[in-house]
Amino acid sequence: MKALHFGAGNIGRGFIGKLLADAGIELVFADVNPAILDALNARGGYPVSVVGEQSSVEQVRGVSAVNSSSEAIVPLIAEVDLLTTAVGPQILPRIAASVAHGLSQRRANGTVRPLNIIACENMVRGTSQLKDHVMQALSAADRDWVEQHVGFVDSAVDRIVPPSAVGEPDPLAVTVETFSEWIVDQTQFVGPPPQIAGMELTDNLMAFVERKLFTLNTGHVIAAYLGKLAGHATIREAILDPAIRAVVRSAMTESGDVLIARHGFDVEQHGSYIRKIITRFENPYLQDDVERVGRQPLRKLSPEDRLIKPLRGTLEFGLPHAGLVQGIAAAMHYRSDADPQAQELQALIARQGARHALAQISGLAPESEVIAEVVQAYNAMS
Repeated sequence: MKALHFGAGNIGRGFIGKLLADAGIELVFADVNPAILDALNARGGYPVSVVGEQSSVEQVRGVSAVNSSSEAIVPLIAEVDLLTTAVGPQILPRIAASVAHGLSQRRANGTVRPLNIIACENMVRGTSQLKDHVMQALSAADRDWVEQHVGFVDSAVDRIVPPSAVGEPDPLAVTVETFSEWIVDQTQFVGPPPQIAGMELTDNLMAFVERKLFTLNTGHVIAAYLGKLAGHATIREAILDPAIRAVVRSAMTESGDVLIARHGFDVEQHGSYIRKIITRFENPYLQDDVERVGRQPLRKLSPEDRLIKPLRGTLEFGLPHAGLVQGIAAAMHYRSDADPQAQELQALIARQGARHALAQISGLAPESEVIAEVVQAYNAMS
């Protein structure tokens, strides 16, 4: 079996790429970073530091790489059995044209062997969104063929992979936490799903997508925004601050109540899941920067993302949401000279005021009671 993975950054190498290589799959990374590409092709592998209570360094072997902007990508897509991505939500549409060209070539070659595509992104149904972009770039005849022979499989992914330490001499070295979760929608495969250790199949993906989004992502970003306001540099520093910890736990409990009401999760099991995630935030071996976690606040305050979507769930089910309100207010205070979205957010607030800026970003009604609650919390933090 052969796989092509778009994205040879830390998440690509440390999470999905590692699982594929460990499964004995012939793996080719696609990226645009020449230093990473050259090192992968020269060495054929790289070290992964897995850190936690029982830390280890594991070697990934038997991999190669190709420039994702080169013509070489098209014949690769035409021949592989699996295509995965870890490029980030903003980059996903940019690779659609290359994927479309490869699928057209695959059809022209007469290949009828199934190809399954899995976008492993921190977003809801990222593969379905990639499919929309790919289909727009295909002819009508190619679209019909793709519907028969190519599976676009949505997934939920969860593993904390921080940036490499400043001064790290090895461009391929990557550090990951022990915990990892990759859940895929088994109903979307064309042909039998591949057998990959660490990839879990489900026929109810949205329950797990929302569990991760409402718990890990919600708690993570609230710790980042409150941590930034309090002057903390890392998620660990933030979650060890008792005041921040209390708000994070409250928000995760509130979003968890939505999950329990909507998907029927077991109360005790979900409580254990929340405690596990807070323990992950405390991992002393992970230097997880609050600015990295908090970046792109406009996306994170959008209607379907990790702050507003669980808040809307509390409104739907008539549940408390004080912790979520505090987290959203903190997000509105987020500032970073390195983040264009943070600058755009502050400009929008300065121009329109907090109430109307939040309404525009979140899709909530400007005169709603919950917007008033957030603005009150926002003003109290000023």
